[in-house]
Amino acid sequence: MLWTPITMMNENEIARIVVDEAYHIHRKIGPGLLECVYEELLLQRLQKRSLQVERQVSFPLQFEDIRIANALRIDLIVGGLVIVELKSTTEILDIHRRQLLTYLKVSGLKLGLLFNFNEILLKNGICRLVNGLVD
Repeated sequence: MLWTPITMMNENEIARIVVDEAYHIHRKIGPGLLECVYEELLLQRLQKRSLQVERQVSFPLQFEDIRIANALRIDLIVGGLVIVELKSTTEILDIHRRQLLTYLKVSGLKLGLLFNFNEILLKNGICRLVNGLVD
């Protein structure tokens, strides 16, 4: 694993809290805002729940002998274990899922959550991706 866990919780426990907070935000505000607004709200709500959250994390990419220092920018990493990618778009596309899966592979993390806050019902805009996680 390239990332160091900074909590005693596991990926699934963190994911439950992230989903709960995302639902709370969406219920109160609804769709229609920019992604950065939802990101800031989720960041602060998770911090209030005493979770360590890193925002807009630049991550390097190594390809053979080529290293790109800031190749990836991850929206949120929660507890050092869960990647959270946020969108506010008409729909989640395959490219969004592939992006998150690539982030998981490159970082060595195992669980990623993709949220599209532009859905009328947030449950239709949640995608959970796993990279070798064993429950």
